[in-house]
Amino acid sequence: MPGYELMGREELAEIQDIFDHGAVLFRHGFDGLRQGRYKVKDFEAAMAAKLGTGHGLAVTSGTAALRVALAALGVGEGDEVITQAFTFVATVEAIIESRATPVCAEVDATLNLDPADLARRITPRTKAVIAVHMLGTPARLREIQAVCDQHGVALIEDTAWGLGGALDGRPLGTWGVAGTLSFDFAKTLTTGEGGMLVTNDAGVWARAAAWHDHGHENNPALPRWEDSRASSGFNFRMGELAGAVGLAQLRKLDAIVTAQRAHRDALWNAIHDLPGIQPPPTATRCGTPSTTCPASSRAPCRTAPTRRPMRWSSSCLTPPPRAAAAPRCWHAAWPPRSCPRPPAGTSPAPGRTCPSWCAPMAATWPRPFRSRRAGWAGRCRCRWA
Repeated sequence: MPGYELMGREELAEIQDIFDHGAVLFRHGFDGLRQGRYKVKDFEAAMAAKLGTGHGLAVTSGTAALRVALAALGVGEGDEVITQAFTFVATVEAIIESRATPVCAEVDATLNLDPADLARRITPRTKAVIAVHMLGTPARLREIQAVCDQHGVALIEDTAWGLGGALDGRPLGTWGVAGTLSFDFAKTLTTGEGGMLVTNDAGVWARAAAWHDHGHENNPALPRWEDSRASSGFNFRMGELAGAVGLAQLRKLDAIVTAQRAHRDALWNAIHDLPGIQPPPTATRCGTPSTTCPASSRAPCRTAPTRRPMRWSSSCLTPPPRAAAAPRCWHAAWPPRSCPRPPAGTSPAPGRTCPSWCAPMAATWPRPFRSRRAGWAGRCRCRWA
């Protein structure tokens, strides 16, 4: 459920509040005219409080957030930045725009950065690592952070798809020196277009805030046009309208994530007993994973899909044995039709002809159908689900 599905009166009310109090659409200055309305600033503070970080900096996109983070860390020509081979192109674009060299590491079964391959690819030129939480699944941040700490390399989390998730109870985006968020129209929380950098490092935040605003320090003792400058930079400022929408959307984040998890569970419950389906290595559990558990049983609380009903076994998380499946019968392969149990001593077999115990169900299907692949019509197929 992306945030746009819940767009409504709350967002409109926040926008209307701007127009009812001075209609200032620029995030800085015009203090007397705006009558205390600072939507972007309020959005930044609310997001930082939600994630438990010291600072938030709203920008124009998730791509911009990555570029600003790299600038704040001093990444530039001659540096290397390691990220994962499976990611959205914006991750690499931000590295290239920084005039650094992107190095793409392999992904593991989580579809995220493989810590072992990350360690192999670090060189003296490596300045930063960008771990991406693809599809909302957490990267193996404990191991990735350990590799970065060992080599003195900064970790950035690309949390464009991970807002609302957590690992060991710690929100995604807050493990590294900086986390980046995306608020485009298809994301969990949307402002139409937008993004944010979150960090606990005051120095990183100050450099990022200046760089995303042409180097402005926004010195309260000086008017905007005479402002002191901390650096060069660019214009990645978020506008007040986007900040207003973000404020309203953020209040809906918990409900959005709850709905997403319910949808995920419903999908998993519908497919988990099909042949060939196996739980991925990040099965869900709450609490601190046991260091003696195999990697496939370690996982955070409610951050990866509930793959199957789980149980404890020697402090590790393991799936129960697969229950015996009921046969299904359908007319020409679709749609699924429930079959009665076969008589004792018989078993359904795939093929073009239904056993007698399944034929009555096939006879109730009203529409004839011809399968191009099988080349037959008016008959059903049976199998174990």
